[in-house]
Amino acid sequence: MEKEKQVSILEKEMVFNVGGEEVKLTANIVNKFIVKGGKPLTQEEAVNFMQLCKYRKLNPFVNEAYPIKFGIEPATFVVGADAFKRRAEENPNFKGFEAGIIVQRGDEILELEGEFKLPKDLLLGGWAKVYTNNKEKPYVSKVSMAEYGKNQSTWKNIPCTMIRKVALVHALREAFPNDLGEMYVEDELKNTKFGGKSTTAEPQQKSQMEKDLEEDGIIENEFVDTPFEEVED
Repeated sequence: MEKEKQVSILEKEMVFNVGGEEVKLTANIVNKFIVKGGKPLTQEEAVNFMQLCKYRKLNPFVNEAYPIKFGIEPATFVVGADAFKRRAEENPNFKGFEAGIIVQRGDEILELEGEFKLPKDLLLGGWAKVYTNNKEKPYVSKVSMAEYGKNQSTWKNIPCTMIRKVALVHALREAFPNDLGEMYVEDELKNTKFGGKSTTAEPQQKSQMEKDLEEDGIIENEFVDTPFEEVED
């Protein structure tokens, strides 16, 4: 009976819309097709990830969000940078953005728009400005290259692209905390103080999420915090 109850929870669908497209998730689907890192999620982690996708309107099937699980460490929930831009563009207060890199050229410190620098320029960081209708000045973010890209091939190959992206994500999150708060891209989680943070929704929203899930029959009282078994198709 207990095994049948567990299987039922794993197969229970959560259905929601993202950008006019219907998304269907189950704990089994998350574990089979979406999780990265090679280890299975616990039931609680799988359902928390589904909550994140539903209440932040993210489509994991186009890499807007995905969980990462290594060993016995808690899962990390990651959001793609394109999802940040899409969510910002959907906000009626969004007026656009500027973003680029910060370099040292001789004795000068320059903020260059885009991702191009001269071969002799020293890359110091990235910057971004996000403009909104409800604020006279833009939201500004400046991030240091020293905090990112440690021993990762992508950062070594395209550092200008990567640091600009992180700066933009910072500015977008500050400009739209209700839409993007508690959401982080993978590069932030790997390299900064956010490391190991699971990006579930805010506590005040989670309470309502749990009520919805209980009404839907997805969770009952407490989760079983163990890796779930794969259900054969």
